[in-house]
Amino acid sequence: METVLAFLCGIMTAASIYLMLSGNIIRFIFGLVIATNAVNLLIFVSGRLSSHRPPLIPDDVSIPSETLANALPQALILTAIVIGFALLTFVFILFYRTYQSLGTVDTEKMRFAEPDGENSDEAARKGDGK
Repeated sequence: METVLAFLCGIMTAASIYLMLSGNIIRFIFGLVIATNAVNLLIFVSGRLSSHRPPLIPDDVSIPSETLANALPQALILTAIVIGFALLTFVFILFYRTYQSLGTVDTEKMRFAEPDGENSDEAARKGDGK
């Protein structure tokens, strides 16, 4: 089962890289969502899958009598989910503001700082005050 989940992590990572390099902001956001989920799944798989009981020790016992599940991957995933949600919210706001300013979702057309060849001469003239 761990091997299947490891392959799934690889497929999700490849898909996220493909989407993030496509040149469209909407696809970039979907790629970012898939990448964060792939990292969470990778952390979960790295903690090893087991059918052990959760690490809850009864009050009358000081040492657990049987093997317990590792709670560290679950704590890391919860932290990663919170950080991923905050990052995703920031990216949504940033791209929405970018779309309002530039009016496009195509990253090739978002060359405000580097205008095209025809417009660059005109922009340079405006910048020089001519």
